[in-house]
Amino acid sequence: MKTLLLMGNPNVGKSALFARLTGVHVVAANYPGSTVEYTKGYLKIKDERWEVIDVPGTYSLDPTSKAEEVAVRMLSQGDIIINVVDATNLERNLNLSLQLLKKRIPMLMVLNFWDETTHKGIHIDNVKLQHLCGIPVIPTTAVSGEGVKNLVEIIPSAKISSVKYSTKNRWNEIGKIVADVQVLEHKHHTIGELIGEATIKPFPGIPMAAVVLFLSFMLIWWIGESIKAFVMDPLFDFLLGPLLHNLSDVLGSGSVLHNLLIGRLMDGSIDFEASFGILTTGLYVPFAIVLPYIIMFYFVLSLLEDIGYLPRLGILLDRAMHIVGLHGMGFIPMLLALGCNVPGVMALRTIESKKARFISATLMAIAIPCWGQLAVIISMLGRTGPVGFTIYFFTLVVVWLGLGIILKRGVKGESLEIFSEIPPYRIPYIKALFKKVWMRMFHFLKEALPFVFLGIVVVNLLYMSGIIYILGDIASPVLTSLFGLPKETVGALIVGVLRKDVAVGMLVPLGLSFKQVVVASVILTIYFPCMATFLLLLKEIGVKDMLKATAIMIVTFLTVGTVLNIILSLLL
Repeated sequence: MKTLLLMGNPNVGKSALFARLTGVHVVAANYPGSTVEYTKGYLKIKDERWEVIDVPGTYSLDPTSKAEEVAVRMLSQGDIIINVVDATNLERNLNLSLQLLKKRIPMLMVLNFWDETTHKGIHIDNVKLQHLCGIPVIPTTAVSGEGVKNLVEIIPSAKISSVKYSTKNRWNEIGKIVADVQVLEHKHHTIGELIGEATIKPFPGIPMAAVVLFLSFMLIWWIGESIKAFVMDPLFDFLLGPLLHNLSDVLGSGSVLHNLLIGRLMDGSIDFEASFGILTTGLYVPFAIVLPYIIMFYFVLSLLEDIGYLPRLGILLDRAMHIVGLHGMGFIPMLLALGCNVPGVMALRTIESKKARFISATLMAIAIPCWGQLAVIISMLGRTGPVGFTIYFFTLVVVWLGLGIILKRGVKGESLEIFSEIPPYRIPYIKALFKKVWMRMFHFLKEALPFVFLGIVVVNLLYMSGIIYILGDIASPVLTSLFGLPKETVGALIVGVLRKDVAVGMLVPLGLSFKQVVVASVILTIYFPCMATFLLLLKEIGVKDMLKATAIMIVTFLTVGTVLNIILSLLL
């Protein structure tokens, strides 16, 4: 089976073209020896099956990040390269194209966004470009499917270019090619271009960003809550509930197997949120509490990404992010981490500076709650009213900002300036959008479920063996004197190492006071990442930096918990 590599700069429409070529059956995988993820699918040409790989985007074959390193290494796997080029930005894209031509691998070029060239007054002679590059050149519009059929038919005709270009004078060669094949005519700004310019200026860009983010999170919350209330809860209460009650009667309350599978009965009945059995809380937390919000979070994130708003938000936030030693695009791992810390950590590979990666990883692990954890915290804090929400989020912002300033000054190394292409606003390709959402959701479930089940098993074993009470006695001086919490909360702290959303759920039946709920919510957020996040951080930033980050977490955890307890004790 032959392998096709889709290669190109970021934001050139590779994902949309990949979706057109491969349909819905795709696989997400990590490149061996790295945490860099890529996707692959299959395409049938006549009677032959081809493997298609969507290679991470890169501007050059001289890599500046882990993702670009993987893109270069994957060149050896390809039988044919499909070089996807943004036809509206030919000059910048040809830099990678000429480097690929020198690799002596059969290749063809796709001029994507062909429809936009007309709107922008750009006229490209693709026949002449084909002659100058020595390979087939096919115009396409992946969003609508225009040109994709022609592309599939011409793939077997890919060839090694016989044209030689000068390495030292590559940009001169690019300039000559562009001058020969491209003609520009004056066009008035479109509405999309005017909006695009407005959204990267402080005014009205910042107010617009505030509105977009507010509406995004309200949409996530409203639809997520609706899915939970009208779909998930009825499924658990009326479908799974009776089956588990029958199983509970068969196993017998109090038996070891009952405690593991069903958990503790509340007034003779199963409480999916608090029983803590593998088949009760173990299923309810990821599927009913977390998944509805995760689905909507990834949908909104992917929509903003495909429209072209996220890079603009990065430019807009650049000055603010520099306060903590990051450039504007450093907010993207933070934003991804709000959905789940795991993809947030994986996005660290796009940050070029080692110092910036360490700062971003540490701030993410300490001050960015995942949406699953946040959903449970919001549910618990809802009983305290708006004051509890305000204190919780204000504390996290202060911790993120204060710790970021300290790390910026204390960590050695350089912080690079922003380097990101800003694509024009585009209508997303719905099929590719839903494919992206599905892959991210599937990846979340694959990462989350094993640790949820493991957490449920561990906490039940700790309770049944009495170890939880011993640990509670050991930790009680810290929990009671510094944080003002009952020693029973140590169970939540232990489970939080495995799964934080489960840990927060363990606080619900403890009957905590207003002050204790707020303090417990904050320290469970900042004290340590879940095990999946920890392991990925270990791979991403290395053992030495992970030890440093862990020490910072412990100090921050003890300091913030103590200070918050003192302040709330004085105010309440």
